[in-house]
Amino acid sequence: MTILSNGHLWKYSEFIENTNYSFNKDKILSSLSRKDIDEAYTSISNWQSYIPTPLIELNKLSKELNLNRILYKDESKRFDLKSFKALGGAYAVEKITKGNKDVVVATATAGNHGRSVAWGARRLGLKCKIFISEFVSEARGQAMSNLDAEVIKVKGNYEKSLIECIKQSTENNWQIVQDVAWKDYMTVPKYTMAGYTVMMKEIVNQIKNDQITHIILQAGVGGMAGAMVAGIARYLGNVPETIVVEPDSAACVMESIKTGKIEKIDIKRESLMGGMSCGEVSLVPWEILKNSVKFCISLPDDDIAKTMKLLGNSSLSEEKIIAGENSAPGVISLITSCVDNQVKERLKLNSKSNILVIGCEGDTDEEMYQKLISQ
Repeated sequence: MTILSNGHLWKYSEFIENTNYSFNKDKILSSLSRKDIDEAYTSISNWQSYIPTPLIELNKLSKELNLNRILYKDESKRFDLKSFKALGGAYAVEKITKGNKDVVVATATAGNHGRSVAWGARRLGLKCKIFISEFVSEARGQAMSNLDAEVIKVKGNYEKSLIECIKQSTENNWQIVQDVAWKDYMTVPKYTMAGYTVMMKEIVNQIKNDQITHIILQAGVGGMAGAMVAGIARYLGNVPETIVVEPDSAACVMESIKTGKIEKIDIKRESLMGGMSCGEVSLVPWEILKNSVKFCISLPDDDIAKTMKLLGNSSLSEEKIIAGENSAPGVISLITSCVDNQVKERLKLNSKSNILVIGCEGDTDEEMYQKLISQ
């Protein structure tokens, strides 16, 4: 029995096309420069234990969907942190501290960014303060404590933890290392995003002469999506169809693209896609994404556990892939797009398509991962 013939209804919540779409490489690289991108790769590729993460072909899925290739960037293998975020926060810590051992760094996080900052701080012998919301699991909090960070739990959601981080950092003269940009706080998020672009450099080296026709990018505050679009502008010769996927409970990029300005989402329920459950797109990635993303898709939580299980039991590829809950949306949005013939046609998905999806994390919360794949 195949993935599509077993009676399961794959579904998305909303699909839109950006009416302001205009992919302008020079404009994109004015927000995140070639120099920033190149310096990040030069630095990170020289870190001890650095190796590119695998690019895995989901050959079983591409055959079933009648697509040429589906390429899955497996960030579960990124250093020991099991997430692409290892590239961003740790690199930003390195850039802003400049060898000063007296700096105390602080951040608010849903988990993976905080682990990167904590890892980066320990790597350089710095003190680190991590602010997390009450919704962050004990396992994720403990993972940051294990990296010698002081973890401070804040009542409320991610936004509340960020407010508290800013307040205490201002009072104590700590250096905030955030992947979210706001007015007068743009440089550090740019460093973080520059770190993420290392993924695209690796991908270009890995695909060699093949051409990516579509790229599906998860978005929370938009940092990874914006970085990958900048990576496209820097490294790719062609411009693929660029699709952003978000939880339907926190589709802040989609809602902002609808109106052409940043829209804040009042999150009524927390998504399983916890790292993507953000109410407002960040300023730096917004400048990149607002004209450079062609399509947006929002998803319910319904298919997250099922997709994690399919990736983990070799149903989609020859390999068993450990994919966290924030890795599944790229695969889900591709399947749902192929099931809907109208969407499939609008995306120009066909037997010649080469689609890149980002497996942005592994089992960063091992207990949650086991619970979800056991459903």
